[in-house]
Amino acid sequence: MTALAAMRMGLNVKALSPESAGPVSSLGISHVGDWNDEKVMRRFLDGCDVITVESEWAPVELAEHVSQGVIPVWPSSVTVKAIRHKGRQKSILNAVGIPQAEHLSCQTLDEAIAALDKFGGKAMAKKYEGSYDGYGNVTVTSHDGMQAAWEKLSASDGLLVESFVPFVKEIAVLVARSPSGASVVYPVVDTEQREHRCHAVSVPAQISSRCAEMARNVALSAADAVESVGILGVELFEMADGSILLNELAPRPHNTGHYTIEACHTSQFENHARAILDYPLGDPSLKVPAAAMVNILGHRKGPVRTEGYSKSLDLSRATVHLYGKLESRPQRKMGHVTVTADDVHSARKHAEAAAAFVKL
Repeated sequence: MTALAAMRMGLNVKALSPESAGPVSSLGISHVGDWNDEKVMRRFLDGCDVITVESEWAPVELAEHVSQGVIPVWPSSVTVKAIRHKGRQKSILNAVGIPQAEHLSCQTLDEAIAALDKFGGKAMAKKYEGSYDGYGNVTVTSHDGMQAAWEKLSASDGLLVESFVPFVKEIAVLVARSPSGASVVYPVVDTEQREHRCHAVSVPAQISSRCAEMARNVALSAADAVESVGILGVELFEMADGSILLNELAPRPHNTGHYTIEACHTSQFENHARAILDYPLGDPSLKVPAAAMVNILGHRKGPVRTEGYSKSLDLSRATVHLYGKLESRPQRKMGHVTVTADDVHSARKHAEAAAAFVKL
C-alpha cells in the first residue's frame, strides 16, 4: 500500500524481500534474496534515493552500513532499535515520562513469577522481540501459566511481564514525522482486539476531547523520544479515570491506519512516503464524517482461494482491499474492508457485513 501511494506520486519503487512476497511482486521492481547478505543489500540499494522498511525486523543496520550515509534509511536504526525490543522500548518511554502500565524486565522464571504476584495474579507475558498480531503475547493468571509462557516466549535476556490493565477501551493514533522534525497527527481511533489481534478500527474515536488531546500529545512525545521518521503507530489505553497509558509503538504504517486511504485527505501511506523524502506533509484530517475498518483473516491453511468477494462489493461505500498474499492460514491478516458513513455505528455495521462475506 505504501508502494501504491508512492507510485501514484510518480516515484519509482523497488522492494527487497527474503522470500517471494505476493503483495509486491507486481509493483515496480521486486528483489528476492537474503536481506542479511551484504552483497544482496548492495545490489538492491544501487540507484535508490531513499530506503524505508515495512517491518521493525528488517535489517536496517545493514542497509545503513552499506549506504554509508549517502542514501538515507528511514526509520533509522536508532528508531528501530528503540522499538524492536519491548524492554528497551519501555525504558526509553519511561525516561521521558510517558505513562505506561507497570512492567518488569525479568531475567529468570522466579523473577517473572514474582512479577505476576506483584501485579495481583494477572499479567501479560511478552516476548521481547519478534512478536506481532497476537504472536508472542500471553495472558497469565497462574504460576504454572507463567512457567509455560516462560518456556515459550523467553529469550536469553528473559521476558517482559506487564500488569494487566483494566482499560475502558483501546485507542490508537498515528504520527507522521519528517527528518526535519515536522509532524502531523491523525485522528484518534477506537480499536477492537480479538485474541491479541486487531479486529476493527472506527473513527472518530468515541472519547472526550480532553482524552483525544492527551492521546495526541502522548503520541507526539513518543515520536520525539524514539526519533521517528515516517509513520509511527501508537497504541494506547483509555482508563476509567480518563487518563491515557501507552501500550506499544510500531515504526511503520500501521493496521490501525488503513482506514486513511478512503477516509482522510492524505493516507498514512502517502504521508509515510512524503516524510521519508522530507516533502511537505499532507493533511491527515478526515474528509468524511466517520469510517470503520474490519480486517479479513484467513480461514484455512493453503494456497489462496477467494470466495464471497463480489457480495462484499454489493454493500454501499464498502472498499475491499485484498493483499495478494500467496498463502492463507487461519487468523492471518489477508485484507481489510473500509466503509465510510455518516456515523460510526453505520460504518462499523456495514464494514462487519462486507468483511464477513469474504472467505480466504
